[in-house]
Amino acid sequence: MSDFGLSFSEEHPGGDDHAEGPDERHGLADRVVGGAPLDASHDERRSPRGPRRPRRHGCIAAVVALVVLGVAAWFGGTWAVGQLRDRLSGPPDYAGPGTGALVFQVKQGETAADMAQSLTRLGVVKSPQAFTEAADKDPKSRAIQVGFYRLQKHMPARDALAVLVDPNNLIQSLVTIPEGARVRDIVTDVVKHTDLTKAQLARALKHPAKLGLPAFTHGNPEGYLFPATYSVVPGESASTLLRQMVAKSRSVSTELGVAQGARKLGLSAEQVITVASILQYEANREQDYPKVARVIYNRLHRGMALQLDSTVSYVSGRSGDVWTTAAERANDSAYNTYKHTGLPPGPIGSPGEATIKAALHPAHGPWLYFVPDFKNGTTHFSTTLAEHEKWVRKAQEFCRQSPKC
Repeated sequence: MSDFGLSFSEEHPGGDDHAEGPDERHGLADRVVGGAPLDASHDERRSPRGPRRPRRHGCIAAVVALVVLGVAAWFGGTWAVGQLRDRLSGPPDYAGPGTGALVFQVKQGETAADMAQSLTRLGVVKSPQAFTEAADKDPKSRAIQVGFYRLQKHMPARDALAVLVDPNNLIQSLVTIPEGARVRDIVTDVVKHTDLTKAQLARALKHPAKLGLPAFTHGNPEGYLFPATYSVVPGESASTLLRQMVAKSRSVSTELGVAQGARKLGLSAEQVITVASILQYEANREQDYPKVARVIYNRLHRGMALQLDSTVSYVSGRSGDVWTTAAERANDSAYNTYKHTGLPPGPIGSPGEATIKAALHPAHGPWLYFVPDFKNGTTHFSTTLAEHEKWVRKAQEFCRQSPKC
């Protein structure tokens, strides 16, 4: 029997004239057409496509693998290109030139990295890295001053840095207090050059304990708002500014040894500051300060009235010249040194370093009088009243004809 289950007649072995019966043909048809299962050996011999199926699956896998590799290569290439582009072009940064305006504060102790974070958060620069890279390339970034700066949003990092490294860009109001300035003058100057108001300053002056004044002033700030140039930043309070002035006064007094020097002169620290404040108004030039101080001390030691127009005009509010009227000199105020002996009860203005030094270190001499020589810019010192009155007449005559007085 053959593998296909078909019978051959023994009478025709290998012959060509044998015939298939209908049942045999039908059985074969059933097997082929009816879908009866065939074993593997039969399948391989009957189907010419059988052996190729494994190769078809292998091709599909290869194609899929190539696609996967291609996609991976594309994404990898894109990432690599992006990384290269970032390295070549630097961190994210705005092209500029910037829009709008804002005020940025550099605080004490902040580093460039700290500033970079704040600038990014405020929208000034696009990334912290852009600012820190710019700062690393500029040595001046290590000396950025504390304070307020006017910047814009969406600035190139290098432009933002350029603003911060230039001290001229600090937002500040500068107010200069001249030597000899009185509280009323200081208030006027501060209001003129800052955003502070007269009312704010007045309120601050009503609470002297908060200003750090020495105890011996009894809350009177006159003479203790030191003459210097002060910067006032946005939002600074009147009390803060006045505290700076008082602190400067105390610092200078300590440096010059006012307390120790006063004891050597037999005076209090307040009296030394009072003498210094008088020198600011009475002496015509700095080199004469020590000699005028000596005149004051000589008269005090003799119990003579000081007879100083500067103390009288302090009470009357007179300004613009060095003279006083008979009515002003008749005032009963303790500051009227024509009517009262000794020093006035306190300073009449804010003395500078030069007059404080002169008050501490007066010149040696017997003088009892002095009068400015407005014509020549000097001062005449006398030991007798007659000589003094001669120089007074000359000064009055000159002042009637000249605006220098």
